[in-house]
Amino acid sequence: MIARLALCLHVLHQLALGQHIPAADPPPFIPDCEGDILFLLDSSGSVSYYEFANVKRFIGGLLQPFTFGPNDVQTSIIHISTTPILEFPFNQHTSSHAVQQAVQNTKQYMGDTNTGQALAFAKEKLFTEESGARANIPKVLVWVTDGISTDDIADPMRLLKDMGVTVFVVSTGRGNYRELAAAASQPPEDHLYFVDVDDLPIITKSLRDSIIEVIRAKRLKAVDITSSSFRLTWPWLLSASTGHYVVEYAPVSDTSRKLRKTVPGDQTGVTVSSLAPETTYEVTLIPESNVHYLHPHTIRVTTLEETISPAQILISDSQTHSFQVSWSPTPDNVIGYYVLYGPLPGNSVELLEVEGNQNSTTLEHLLPNTTYLVTVAARYKSGKEKALSAKACTQEVHSKVRHLRFEDAGPNSLKASWDAADGNVLGYQVRCRRQAGSSSLLSVPAQVHNVVLTDLAAGMSNKICVKPMYRSAEGRRLCQLVHIEAATSTTGYEVAQPV
Repeated sequence: MIARLALCLHVLHQLALGQHIPAADPPPFIPDCEGDILFLLDSSGSVSYYEFANVKRFIGGLLQPFTFGPNDVQTSIIHISTTPILEFPFNQHTSSHAVQQAVQNTKQYMGDTNTGQALAFAKEKLFTEESGARANIPKVLVWVTDGISTDDIADPMRLLKDMGVTVFVVSTGRGNYRELAAAASQPPEDHLYFVDVDDLPIITKSLRDSIIEVIRAKRLKAVDITSSSFRLTWPWLLSASTGHYVVEYAPVSDTSRKLRKTVPGDQTGVTVSSLAPETTYEVTLIPESNVHYLHPHTIRVTTLEETISPAQILISDSQTHSFQVSWSPTPDNVIGYYVLYGPLPGNSVELLEVEGNQNSTTLEHLLPNTTYLVTVAARYKSGKEKALSAKACTQEVHSKVRHLRFEDAGPNSLKASWDAADGNVLGYQVRCRRQAGSSSLLSVPAQVHNVVLTDLAAGMSNKICVKPMYRSAEGRRLCQLVHIEAATSTTGYEVAQPV
């Protein structure tokens, strides 16, 4: 631990002096990886500079062990902004050092979060040979998002998947689970990550291993596995003119139920559906070539257990008296949901019924600054019920100060006093905007309810505002205009109406 701290201090010292930091030793080689990895990077104004810097470090760490080049891994970055911006194409950087430098040199562009436009740009412009993408090589899209998009992503994402692109989604915000799960490749448990921006390193190895599974070794493999289907993919072996493929599959427990699919020779994938849940299938790909003999490829694929709802509950849009509850998935065999909620600690419980085709509801008329236990129970057509619980908190009340008043405190000075604001106030901010001279901002603790303002020019007006500060947000400010009279005046100041 001490050695690691010393190393960090040494690196920071070198950076402060503008010295070159030598590149680390090359990471262990990961064999048989060949793929085009595109990062869709949220560069819009909804992402802070701090978050953007953390995401860049995350991308650098994710790519570190790969070997780059025309016969290995290639990578590219597209910025999500008002219009999509290409940081660099796939074939620009052919070494790990060059890739790491390019990622860290990436700048944020701000603008709107037009993710759909960036996806369309990726399909039309980037996943092409002109931009360095390679034909018949696995393609991966890693979309890092704060969960917000100002345009539609469903259609452009579907078109990318139809091209054979495997989509991983990393959400660092409170995005809609249903929308992001639909955007990611299936199953979402293997392709969708919800993580705080500070905790991105936690998922680096897991996400990297999943990407390696897509781009490692040219072999027959099953992806997008669900309880009733999977997609079979394989490297390019034939063409439309040299033959076709036959796909045979059957449950291992009963090979007499073998089924067949014929696939044209210019395709490298097919979806197998109408399968039984939690069943292992033996799948064989037979290349039927009219040029030369090709060996069949066989794998075993186990479908997932039948979808159970709710599997996840998300709490969002928390207000002082309400918050939204979302859950997923929403299978067809659910006829409705019971949403039960009550404050903790306590024994009172409210019940809300929701239709089976809905996946969210807003709970209202709640107590402020209170923790609630929320339970979502699915009612199945079979009569079974499945429930899942989560805790949620309402926001505290944000008030404003009352009775702002002033006393003469000497030449060109005033004492401003106020009554305390409601709620758990952390402190107060007092701002004085002078008609003549610079503005000032004072911060005082919650127990202090007055300040002395100086340097108020005679014959001039000043706008004085007091605002309470809360842990979760700022309160409402109370302002008054104060006119400082000439020295011959009796009171020395005059207070106008609140503004």
